[in-house]
Amino acid sequence: MINNDATRKSDSCVMIIFGATGDLTKRKLYPALYYLARDGYLPSNFAVIGVGRQEMSSEDFKKKIGDDLKDFIGDGYDQSLLDWFSERTYYTGGDFDDDKALFGDIKDLLEMVTEKHSIPANFFFYMAIPPSLFADVTHKICKNGLAEESNGLWRRFIFEKPFGRDISSAKQLNADLLKILTEKQIYRIDHYLGKETVQNILVFRFGNSIFEPIWNRNFIDHVQITVAEDLGVEQRAGYYDKAGALRDMVPNHIFQLVTLTAMEPPVSFEADAVRDEQAKILQAIQAYSPEDVLNKTVRGQYDSGEIEGKPVPAYRTENGVPETSETETYAALKLSIDNWRWAGVPFYIRTGKRLERKHTSILIQFKQAPFVLFRDTPVERLTTNRIVLHIQPDEGITLHFGAKVPGPLVSMGSVDMDFDYADHFGETISTGYERLLYDCMLGDATLFQRADMVESSWRIVSPVLDVWDAIPARSFPNYNSGSWGPPEADELLERDGRKWKNDIE
Repeated sequence: MINNDATRKSDSCVMIIFGATGDLTKRKLYPALYYLARDGYLPSNFAVIGVGRQEMSSEDFKKKIGDDLKDFIGDGYDQSLLDWFSERTYYTGGDFDDDKALFGDIKDLLEMVTEKHSIPANFFFYMAIPPSLFADVTHKICKNGLAEESNGLWRRFIFEKPFGRDISSAKQLNADLLKILTEKQIYRIDHYLGKETVQNILVFRFGNSIFEPIWNRNFIDHVQITVAEDLGVEQRAGYYDKAGALRDMVPNHIFQLVTLTAMEPPVSFEADAVRDEQAKILQAIQAYSPEDVLNKTVRGQYDSGEIEGKPVPAYRTENGVPETSETETYAALKLSIDNWRWAGVPFYIRTGKRLERKHTSILIQFKQAPFVLFRDTPVERLTTNRIVLHIQPDEGITLHFGAKVPGPLVSMGSVDMDFDYADHFGETISTGYERLLYDCMLGDATLFQRADMVESSWRIVSPVLDVWDAIPARSFPNYNSGSWGPPEADELLERDGRKWKNDIE
């Protein structure tokens, strides 16, 4: 992940997108490929084949993708680059259940495309389809001989989240895929790991000698991880009402942030070395008993309210949501990591929709310094130090500490030192998928979840889901849109003498 040659192009290859007419391809995948090509990371021998249920000619698909890219990129698009993509874009549609007609067409198209563009038969398949189809579609690809690796050629498969609905379904999906693929062919994607600040956590921690010595229970009081969204369910009600905030965000996005924050130094930045340490953290997180679920977890569902001065509806009145839905749109948990570094240091995590503003951050709250030195001064309270890693929307790092206020008396004020990616390195427009697609083409799985990591994540979450399913929520909706969530989430920290930090910028 760290030591790749920054100018290295990926291997010549063909990307096959299942679900090519969907929203993800339009908003993320094709723009990410465009930016990779713009910055010189795609090989000249490259092509994309879109696969969908919709019948459409390659020419119509090319026009659709071209129009979508122009809308996404805006006036700054490069027409010559769009033309380059158009020459290398193809499409075939049909019934995913037909393992002869559609998959035979894909095989024929791959033979034609690789010959036309002089591309070695390196293929990677992107599954932008419902998780229920992952195993079946992959099996049909293998059955048609498209997953066989030989003579140094490779076949890789990227699977979107969610990877399973609980521990049993995740294990089953892993087992189904590993019957026909090897683990090194499987890339379980989490687009959060494509964000610069997430990748920078390892550099920040292990590349700076001033931070790692204090990154432990002796100095850190607690950790807060917040993934807040101001949007509602938008057009995802069909999926979201079956998933909920916990399934949608915690086993993947948030646990990735937890592991990178808490892991031990890996022996190298090789993929398995990093993921071994992440897996150890997931294994060390204490499982919840039913009583723990009642005391250490909080769920919520948004009511109507205001976001940026505009009225927004309650979750139960959103299009596609049942009027009596018990699905949570907010989840907060207290995690305990049972290892030497983090014993006694709680990790508080929260995620929710229709909160006050969009904000994702990791807050490291340090223990307060002894007050004894200041007992005979006007200082009434010492500033507590914290480091905040801002993931989105503005990526950067803030260090918060105390300093003396100028004047004849000893008085302390709070000071922030801010590092902003855009200010220091310039603003780079991206989708968050660029690094992940590039790494897959290079064969670097560092930023992708391994089978044991997925199962360990569901091991932690499944007991919570079981209790929440067994005991219906009594007070839904229990927080107003535009707030920071239900009052029970504040109480979760207040019982420990702590508070959520909502005012960080």
